[in-house]
Amino acid sequence: MIAVAGLTKCYGEVLAVDNISFDVSNGELFGFLGPNGAGKTTTINMLTGLARLDGGTIRIGSIECTHNPKAAQHLVGIVPDESNLYPELTGFENLCFCGALYGMRKNERQRRARELLDTFALTAAADRRFENYSKGMKRKLTFAAGIIHQPPILFLDEPTTGIDVASARQVRQIIAQLHRQGTTIFFTTHYIEEAERLCERIAFIVNGQIVRAARTADLLQPVQGKNVLILSVSDSGGHLSEEMNAVFPEYEFQSTASEQLRVESTELINIAPLTRLLEERGIQVTEARRRLPSLEDVFVQVTGIEADLMQREKEKAGGGGNQ
Repeated sequence: MIAVAGLTKCYGEVLAVDNISFDVSNGELFGFLGPNGAGKTTTINMLTGLARLDGGTIRIGSIECTHNPKAAQHLVGIVPDESNLYPELTGFENLCFCGALYGMRKNERQRRARELLDTFALTAAADRRFENYSKGMKRKLTFAAGIIHQPPILFLDEPTTGIDVASARQVRQIIAQLHRQGTTIFFTTHYIEEAERLCERIAFIVNGQIVRAARTADLLQPVQGKNVLILSVSDSGGHLSEEMNAVFPEYEFQSTASEQLRVESTELINIAPLTRLLEERGIQVTEARRRLPSLEDVFVQVTGIEADLMQREKEKAGGGGNQ
């Protein structure tokens, strides 16, 4: 349903998207995962005709869109990272206006608008001006506007970023429902656990390049059967991980910038000797927790980007989508 080859975009001297290629099958939920500034939004803007590509080809459905991005507009729904709705219109009016842009008849778009307001729990705010909506309400109405014409292909750009926990959960549920109904979904996010939960296949993009693309299950396979322990410590700087590796060669240690020590092993990890050695060296252990290996571990291994960097981005975005 989506086929991209050699896609390239420059902004002056900055190479935002660097010769990337991928495809998305009919009915697939495809995740595009990377940190802020990796090229996710630039890619989705080129796919939806909001940015002109500097190289490569794009096909949407059976339509060649490289030189005419609007040719497949009737097949596509778009939920941008920033709202594109009108602040002076009500929620109901905004949805009806979007329906009219897609050529829907008046009765049909009004029926569909009421249906979506109910789906997104916005019926009580239907006659309220969009500018008076909360951030979560604005995000949900923007999502509703993108699917009012029931498109077979849906582009979602960071749909849960910065919204409250309840709204983020509801948006994820609707994404999963659309997927079950057969909608082809191209989904950008920097919430790793969200991608793991929703997506059948994922591409990692870093600095404008796709560094890995595979089925989610295949990405997780190398970390299956491993044990992971996270130690919160008073000091994780210096050569702590190297020193711990020397003393406990059966484990793999990694220090992070957030005063945590990550311990990984194929065997069960014995916490007591680890904490004893750290305390002997004047390092206090404030918390020890086991966790299952996840897509975050794969992302760190493939990209070299620390997990705590992704965490800081979540916190900067408002924290809604990581719940």
